[in-house]
Amino acid sequence: MRASVYNCNVIELKKIHNRAGNITSIHGLSEIPFDIQRVYYLYDVPGGEIRGGHAHYGLQQLIVAASGSFDVVIDDGHMKKTITLNRPNFGLYITPGIWRDLVNFSSGAVLLVLASNKYDEKDYIRDYDYFLNFSKRND
Repeated sequence: MRASVYNCNVIELKKIHNRAGNITSIHGLSEIPFDIQRVYYLYDVPGGEIRGGHAHYGLQQLIVAASGSFDVVIDDGHMKKTITLNRPNFGLYITPGIWRDLVNFSSGAVLLVLASNKYDEKDYIRDYDYFLNFSKRND
């Protein structure tokens, strides 16, 4: 199946509210379509900085704005789409084969990533021209 920005979607995560605050829990293979193998987060991103700048051959991710806001620009080699994340009970599901740039971080933003696999440098596509050729081969 060809990677497409249309296969990436925002998932509303269950929010449990009480007067002392909210809680959201995420279970792999139920709230999201993969088992969680790695969790990491980005924070203290300087204003104007761009993060991401890569795609993955096989990794699936859920990206959540744990605090603050930022934009995720997803690109399948044919079409680009920008999604703003600014609520901690919504996450962007990204399928394999999608280039992503993380931009427009608000002050104090925390970007949380749930990943389907442990870190593997061989799974990264870091050259955009290579990515464009790769996406054309998989049409």
